[in-house]
Amino acid sequence: MRGAGPAAPSVGRVAAGPHPGAAEGRPERPAAVGTAHVVLEAVGKTFRRAGRRTVAISGVSLRVAAGELVCLLGPSGCGKSTLLRIVAGALECDEGSVLVGGQAVAGPAPDRGMLFQSPMLFPWLTTRKNVLFGPKAQRAAGADERDDPELDAETEAILATVGLAGFSDAFPHELSGGMQHRAAFARAMVTRPSLLLMDEPFGALDAITRVRMHEFLLRMWERYRITIIFVTHDIEEAVMLGDRVAVMGGRPPGIREVIDVPLHRPRQAADADTAGFLAVKRRIRAALTA
Repeated sequence: MRGAGPAAPSVGRVAAGPHPGAAEGRPERPAAVGTAHVVLEAVGKTFRRAGRRTVAISGVSLRVAAGELVCLLGPSGCGKSTLLRIVAGALECDEGSVLVGGQAVAGPAPDRGMLFQSPMLFPWLTTRKNVLFGPKAQRAAGADERDDPELDAETEAILATVGLAGFSDAFPHELSGGMQHRAAFARAMVTRPSLLLMDEPFGALDAITRVRMHEFLLRMWERYRITIIFVTHDIEEAVMLGDRVAVMGGRPPGIREVIDVPLHRPRQAADADTAGFLAVKRRIRAALTA
């Protein structure tokens, strides 16, 4: 577990350097083993089609510390998902560089997991088999050395951790929306990624389930201490989850401001009514409309 550390600055603009650690009154905790830091330097991407040129993102620089949870926030069309796909290695940038764990991103890799708005579970597989699909595919490709007993034990442990121990033989259509997202999280975690990229994974859920998924994600993040970059267009969601919020927008699209979230952890839904939470929301809203 993490020891006490220095206090971080109050809410405001943060340089694209290493995250200072903990916010005021929040214990600083070192990054967990197996997490990755992310460094983006002047990243740009332009799409060209039928003689048209569309700048998706331009001049994006950001550093995400190992074990940190950073939210990318902005309106539709500001380049959030494009940036996430570049970090994942699913899309190549035209300018700049992307490093994950000190290594240049040159395509998808098993150390980078990704979750989407839809859980994208295979409907013909049970929960357990959905979770096992990734590591078994990696093993077939020579990228995972775990044998069946080890994989089975780890899968059962992860399913228990996400609260699905009693649903390992259930098919996706037999699970609620929140349970499907927890199964997708388990499937991502069993591959042992050092970085988890989340593209508005709770956007289609109802308000009550969404609150529960926020609390679930924060509990899992506390347990695994994995580095997370989380895309959202919801200010309250960004404040509830993030250590920092990178506000995106403008023309050409890029990161307009990076704002620290100086709130204690663990966080709960009731924190949304506190003065500190509302102050951060106002700060972010001002950055979005500046």
